[in-house]
Amino acid sequence: MPPAPLESLPLPVPRAPAETLSAVSQRPTYDLFDEPWIPVRWLTDPGRTDTVELPAAVGLHQLLLRAHEIDRITVALPPALSGLYRILYAITARASGLDDVRPRADDDLRGDWSDRRAELTDRGRFEPADIEAFVAGNRSRFDLFDPARPFLQDPRLAEQCDPHNTAGIDKLVTTRPSGNNHAWFRHVDAGAPDAVTAGEAVLHLLVWHYYGPSGRCSSRTIGQAKAANTTAGPLRSSLSYHPEGDSLFETLLAGLPAPESRTSRETDLCPWEWTQLPDPLKAPPALKGPCSALTARSQHALLLVPDAGGRRVEDAFITWAYRDKISREGDPYLIWQTSKEGNLYPRPADSQRALWRDLDALLLKDPAGSTAPRRPTVFFTAVEASEYLRVRALGFEQDGQAKDVQFVDATTPPVIEFAEENEESLAIRVGQLRVLGERYGNRLERAVKKAWAGFTNASKIRDCTWAVDAGARYWPAAEAEFWRRVEARDFEGAGDAFRTIAEQAYDTVTRPAIGTARGARACTTARLDLYGGPRKTARTPGGAGTAGRRTSSTEDQ
Repeated sequence: MPPAPLESLPLPVPRAPAETLSAVSQRPTYDLFDEPWIPVRWLTDPGRTDTVELPAAVGLHQLLLRAHEIDRITVALPPALSGLYRILYAITARASGLDDVRPRADDDLRGDWSDRRAELTDRGRFEPADIEAFVAGNRSRFDLFDPARPFLQDPRLAEQCDPHNTAGIDKLVTTRPSGNNHAWFRHVDAGAPDAVTAGEAVLHLLVWHYYGPSGRCSSRTIGQAKAANTTAGPLRSSLSYHPEGDSLFETLLAGLPAPESRTSRETDLCPWEWTQLPDPLKAPPALKGPCSALTARSQHALLLVPDAGGRRVEDAFITWAYRDKISREGDPYLIWQTSKEGNLYPRPADSQRALWRDLDALLLKDPAGSTAPRRPTVFFTAVEASEYLRVRALGFEQDGQAKDVQFVDATTPPVIEFAEENEESLAIRVGQLRVLGERYGNRLERAVKKAWAGFTNASKIRDCTWAVDAGARYWPAAEAEFWRRVEARDFEGAGDAFRTIAEQAYDTVTRPAIGTARGARACTTARLDLYGGPRKTARTPGGAGTAGRRTSSTEDQ
């Protein structure tokens, strides 16, 4: 059953001082079904003869009705797109009846879950009647400024937080600096903050729900309980992997997580389907299936403050949603790894790491690696949707609290045809190719660091400018070599090719130091690390062995 409401605090219509929320009882509306807030790119239709210009952005209603005509969503914020995909997966599952292993009583799609998805895929579009029914049944819950149930917000914050100490619009907009933080994309005037459009505010709302920081937040008081700290969002600092097809329709169907046999659409509820808002002081609502798992893991509570016309957002309340932490384990779009202590954690977003280095963890059922990576579970069923799917990686390189480094957004060519389910031997060869490319990149980094330490007479090997320079030369060239060989299905001699790229990068970076005796000695000695390091010589039973003799390098194939 849905969680019970907070008994001591019945759901109120927000009330706050006029300087913060003017005329709250007459809040404007912003219908996410109809307002054009999602930017899209349309598929090219050579047979199209009308001259009507297609809109650059659409609402949820048109997005779903015309998903088969849309190439992709063009949201520029990768973490916002990652969150929006999860919302759309849940909506797609609910509207199409793929939210349960059992078909709906009135559904013309029959069979098990995979068969029903395959039949819908063959139809080439979502059923308009299903979309219309979903919109009609949920319209009031998709109003961004609804006084009682604003979309993915908590109206109680108007009373439970200090209206004179709101977070501010610069805090809401994740690309702006706030407080004492450094400017990232732009400078702002904290004394005269710029409002953002309601559509932009929705995207930053999603970033906060999925990637929000831990630590200090606005104080929230509920009865005698008061707190001003929160837990990090469920996707904080992680990288999310999504299958993408030739149209948004294919993308949404391929990205659907399969429900388990115990999943019931009556209990697996999204936040907009809750009959009452949950009690923040009690345990968060249980995740009872893919829809709730995709949409109800947020640790942050927000309330947007619109202008009088409802076209822009001027301020926001941002605070904690629950005192208890919601587990993020089981997200179907993350590569899960195991720490030395045996704890699971998602592969972090790293703006310096190219997507091809993760490819075997997406294609193989049991990928290799010291961290025992686990394939994102959505790819076990995505291979059934199409062989010609790309992989889109979306994330936010950041720490657990307030430090944000860089967005991550990368796309592969169509690669699902190489998945183990489709061609096992080929998937293994692709994995081996990735290992070779990674091996020589790691050896190059170790070699140049050792050469730098010897050249500068450093006390220990550490990060240095040579390592950055060598990496910038090696990894792009290795990526090009990797994709060339995958496309040609040419795996012979790959080790030699990656080694040559590493040698060229090493020689270029260390060349300025070769002119000195110390530099020549350091660089020549460290160069052996490109080949696995000096060969360890075995001692004879008598102990004489070959100690002191010049050793050769070794190559592990």
